[in-house]
Amino acid sequence: MEELAAEAGITVRTLRFYRERKLIHPPRREGRIAWYDETHLARLRTISALLERGHTLNGIAELAEAFDHGRNVGELLGLGAPTEETPVRLTPEALADYFGDQATPENFAASLELGYLGTDGSEIVHISRRLLDVTAALVREGIPLADVLAAGRRVREHTDALAELFTALVISGGRTPDDLQRLRPLAKSVVEAELSMAMDRRLRQADQGS
Repeated sequence: MEELAAEAGITVRTLRFYRERKLIHPPRREGRIAWYDETHLARLRTISALLERGHTLNGIAELAEAFDHGRNVGELLGLGAPTEETPVRLTPEALADYFGDQATPENFAASLELGYLGTDGSEIVHISRRLLDVTAALVREGIPLADVLAAGRRVREHTDALAELFTALVISGGRTPDDLQRLRPLAKSVVEAELSMAMDRRLRQADQGS
């Protein structure tokens, strides 16, 4: 315990306090010997980094609980499932750097529920680099992260319906999943074109109303 505390730059008393608050996992025990590993050190460094960023211990405890009970990366991405998205591996403190004081337990839990985030050992995995970058950009524009996530949930509902529609269109007539994968870019082109025209209509309405 003394060695772990020294490596983490904290006192043994602080380490015991973190254990009592269940901010770190219990050590592996062999008889009366407690073994700590790199995951414990990583968690302690994360706690220190989040404290430096202004997070409270209560908030960190809630984040840790959500993190520990989040879906793993295999569940998030689907083992062997085709995807065009690039996952992003993040430490909890890196995620806090993206979203500042909006990296709250509530928003973290909402991201887990939405499927944007999963876990892989001591790391957080965001399902899509593009979605992460867009989310961060919208937050920088002053849009609350909670609102962005709520909008993302609605977008997910609509895109699921569109994917179901296109799948039914392609698979009918005896086509195979391979055909669906081959024709996938056509679905994306249709959605992109329709969204572009819909945004044109909204912009015209906004101009007329101003």
